[in-house]
Amino acid sequence: MSDADDTFRVFVDARWPALVRFAWTLTGDRGHAEDVVQSALEKTWRRWRHVRLDGAEAYVRAAVVNTVISRARRRRVRETFLPAGTQEGGAPAGGAWDVDLAEERALADAVWVELALLPARMRAVVVLRFLEDQSEASTAQLLGCSVGTVKSQTNRAMARLRERTALRDLVGVPAAGEGER
Repeated sequence: MSDADDTFRVFVDARWPALVRFAWTLTGDRGHAEDVVQSALEKTWRRWRHVRLDGAEAYVRAAVVNTVISRARRRRVRETFLPAGTQEGGAPAGGAWDVDLAEERALADAVWVELALLPARMRAVVVLRFLEDQSEASTAQLLGCSVGTVKSQTNRAMARLRERTALRDLVGVPAAGEGER
């Protein structure tokens, strides 16, 4: 086994949980997230000798984003994901929630449902910018696009999310034009 193989194995062991969490924010499904990370790591392993160790995390995250986008393009039929923490019938797993937790969960589930309706690249931009707290420049670098593209995709995604009545009602944001009278 070579030094490159050893460093790759150490990297994967250390970063696997964080990479799966990152992929989950892009896919909404843990199993799908693990598949995406594994696919991205397979592609990364082939090029590992050329990857700078100080940039390995960014390189793999970019591979994860690109894998999610590529799979979404190939898949013409949209998948329907169960919100996290629910069973097949939609009932909460593990018994009753208290009211605060249920409201927080409803909000998180509604946000995920709305994010899932966005095209893959828009969803990736929103996740990177707002959930991963990446700058416009680092988001552009991860996605392999310009900062202007990140800005326009963010703007379009936020406009689409604002149009969603269910999400607006849940977070208490009025529709455009409401409240201006």
